[in-house]
Amino acid sequence: MPYLGGEETVRELRRALSNPNVQSDQLRYRNTILKVIRAMSQGVDMSGLFSEMVKACATVDVVQKKLVYVFLCSYAALNPELSLLVINTLRKDCQDPNPMVRSLALRNMTNLRLPSLVEYVEQPLAAGLRDRAACVRRVAVLGWAKLHNLQASSEIDAAVVNELYSLLRDPDPVVMVNCLRALEEILKDEGGVAINKPITHHLLNRLKECDIWGQCQVLRVLQRYRPQSEDELFDILSLLDASLVSPHPPIMAATLSLFLSLCSGQPAVSLAALERVRGPLLAACGSGSREMRFTALCHIQLLLRSIPGLMGAHYKRFFCGYAEPAYIKQRKMQVLVELVNDENVAMLLDELKGYCTDVNAETAQAAITAIGRIGRSYSDRCLEILTGLLGLKQDHITSAVVQTMRDLVWVCPQCSDTVCFALEGCEETLQDSQGRQALLWLLGVYGERVSSAPYTLEVFIDGVRSEASLGVKMELLTATMRLFLCRPAETQDMLGRLLHYCIEEETDMCVRDQALLYYRLLHCGIEETRKVLQGRRSDPSLGVLIGRPAEPVSQWARSFNTLEPLRQGSIETESVSRGSPEHTMFDPKPNADLSNTLDCSRIEKVHSECVRCPTIPRCSPQSLQAAMQLVNIQTLAFTPPQTLPWRVYLYTHTCLDDAPHSTLILGELLYTGEEPQKAEVHKGSADGGVGAEGIEDDM
Repeated sequence: MPYLGGEETVRELRRALSNPNVQSDQLRYRNTILKVIRAMSQGVDMSGLFSEMVKACATVDVVQKKLVYVFLCSYAALNPELSLLVINTLRKDCQDPNPMVRSLALRNMTNLRLPSLVEYVEQPLAAGLRDRAACVRRVAVLGWAKLHNLQASSEIDAAVVNELYSLLRDPDPVVMVNCLRALEEILKDEGGVAINKPITHHLLNRLKECDIWGQCQVLRVLQRYRPQSEDELFDILSLLDASLVSPHPPIMAATLSLFLSLCSGQPAVSLAALERVRGPLLAACGSGSREMRFTALCHIQLLLRSIPGLMGAHYKRFFCGYAEPAYIKQRKMQVLVELVNDENVAMLLDELKGYCTDVNAETAQAAITAIGRIGRSYSDRCLEILTGLLGLKQDHITSAVVQTMRDLVWVCPQCSDTVCFALEGCEETLQDSQGRQALLWLLGVYGERVSSAPYTLEVFIDGVRSEASLGVKMELLTATMRLFLCRPAETQDMLGRLLHYCIEEETDMCVRDQALLYYRLLHCGIEETRKVLQGRRSDPSLGVLIGRPAEPVSQWARSFNTLEPLRQGSIETESVSRGSPEHTMFDPKPNADLSNTLDCSRIEKVHSECVRCPTIPRCSPQSLQAAMQLVNIQTLAFTPPQTLPWRVYLYTHTCLDDAPHSTLILGELLYTGEEPQKAEVHKGSADGGVGAEGIEDDM
């Protein structure tokens, strides 16, 4: 900020404020005070004019009073002794016939925020609660809350608290809402304002008199009330019905939050309320405010967790506009993925394909990732689009496509032939480290199907000295080792050169230690190496459970109408994974996907065992998944019902609030058909920071 003259400016303004000719001319005097405020706002220290400004507050000009009070409240903490001079003027103004002057004096008396002035402020505030003007009562109510914050250790007089409770029935709705906020602040240690049946029904009956902010405050406070009977519950819901479809999104969101709180034991009523707010939420998605649109999209994702088909018929409302910011486009694409079905998949894929060439690289990559997630259910259509995008030869598009293909074959192994055919020649376009890591992983796992795999790896090995990414170097080591196991004649020489460089010349200890591990592993024999690097892979007949089952509303009801949905990058969705899919980050959610739950980066113990149990009836995957979720067990994948052996992969996790670690438990239900009354449960658990290691690649 510019400092306009500093001390010279202060001296000039002091002379002007002390000039009798200026003081006698009200307009000139006000303009001089305005210059003081302007200089103060531009960074000039005006605290030296405090005494002159104290004299200036003794005026009948309301505008001048406001200007002077702004100055005094800003510098009162620097001049606590001189601030005592202001109290007499403020107390006198509290008796002024003009209610505007009285409210102005009360407001600024509490804004001085000096503990030494508390004894002078209490009496005017108590009188303000009984003032005949509503604007004075509004200020007096909030003044008591400010006074409590100023001296939080001291208790407010019980008579004042009782008077604030009585003002909840004030005819002015703003006074009523201010009383709620003041009592919430003053009684915070006691749990806030006491909400009983008479207060609840009084607030609900006067809800329409309040403005938008007031209604939201009332609805928030009422969440603590619990109806005493079912009849009372439905009476309250009837009073809230009109607010549930309010054209104002804040009121609608606050009302729905109250609905969900009251109906925690009535799931059918909660689901009906979610259906009712579909229209207002769709309207909010078309709001002129970008912030409002983004907030509505975040909360729609919450609703879709309990009613996946809630917005299915309105999927076109989530198509991206050209001028929309990237963060809204990306959130819309996340919603579109949730709305895919057999009827609209073709149109949605065509729409997402258009976003893949967006001028914003992050939006284009998000669209490609969305296509990959849809590919878990409609792999042929999505692979056709992804393969076509490789022909564009653009760095960020090729990188996102390769990463998406890697993630897709991880959960859908039957797509591997198409992916391997598409990889030919794409290494020439890849520039970023994440894309190169994905390509190397694919070449290592499926190198026997890619004819050019050894030559591609040789290019990487020749340039390893200039490679800046440690992740690429480590992935290159693993890929070369895996390719050596299936194509040793073509890979032996380059593997030796790579190990020599990483052990003898590499400065990073992580890369060097990994190279030493592989070198010593090779000394143990090819078969031992193969067991470590080429564990059994996923059965291509396994079908992955893609659709998220409907969650109980109670799992997310508390986070509705809060900042939590906005803080989350995505809700039950995948972000672009980093490194190999074996190292996908762990996010401990009750119903998270496999890709969001496995993290092999930190581990302490691994246990496994086989348990004999009665035969598991071969029911539909959806029925099995719903049954398992009752005991917090999630279903990952399953084989077709008539195949033998028939297997289902399951997982769950535990995480105690006071424990630094969590436990991830993976299980396999296996029915071989050999013993009609027996089945096996293979169980593995891992105690670690947040994940498991030693999980085989096929999962």
